Amino acid sequence: MVKTQNSKQYDLEERTFVFAKRVRDYVAKIPKTITNIEFSRQLIRSAGSVGANYIEANESLGKKDFLMKIKISRKEAKESRYWLKLAEARRDQDKEKESLIKESTELMNIFGSILNKSQ
Repeated sequence: MVKTQNSKQYDLEERTFVFAKRVRDYVAKIPKTITNIEFSRQLIRSAGSVGANYIEANESLGKKDFLMKIKISRKEAKESRYWLKLAEARRDQDKEKESLIKESTELMNIFGSILNKSQ
């Protein structure tokens, strides 16, 4: 199967969507401490914003708008990684936490690569 530009966009849209869902599920299971509650709110916002801004980039009004939305997606992936590192998880959640940190880092790198190739 040959991938077109649109299918590549869809794959990253799907990947960011799955990332946001995984974060949502992870947050639902972590201990409800005072700090985790606030970190969780921030994490949910930033994780969802990664994909939302990527979708907006694909519907951009021009190159400048596209680049700005991609920069925001990269920034939100980086912020998600930050909140994930701060969240206190139970020992049985360490693998999922590390997997989400890895995914946020990979998304940062993907958006960074898109920026480099687009400028």
